[in-house]
Amino acid sequence: MTRLLATLPLILLAACVQPHPPATPPVDDDLCKAAAMQGLVGQPQSVLATMLLPAGSRVIGPNDAVTMDFRAERLNVEIGADGRIAKVACY
Repeated sequence: MTRLLATLPLILLAACVQPHPPATPPVDDDLCKAAAMQGLVGQPQSVLATMLLPAGSRVIGPNDAVTMDFRAERLNVEIGADGRIAKVACY
């Protein structure tokens, strides 16, 4: 009887444990492969002239107007006011 009383809190605690939710496939936040181009940040804009960017990529100047549509597969390279690459991202 004493053993049962000693293990009762453990049994009750085990009943409170939530099962793990089913694994969901990871969401690819880097469809445009921007992670591979993060080394460009801080480089002068002129380095882009020697590169072949993926089709549909945008190079956005500091005062350029751009559409606000979201396309996860589109590579965007933002140029800062100083003429250097400020951001490389998918959007």
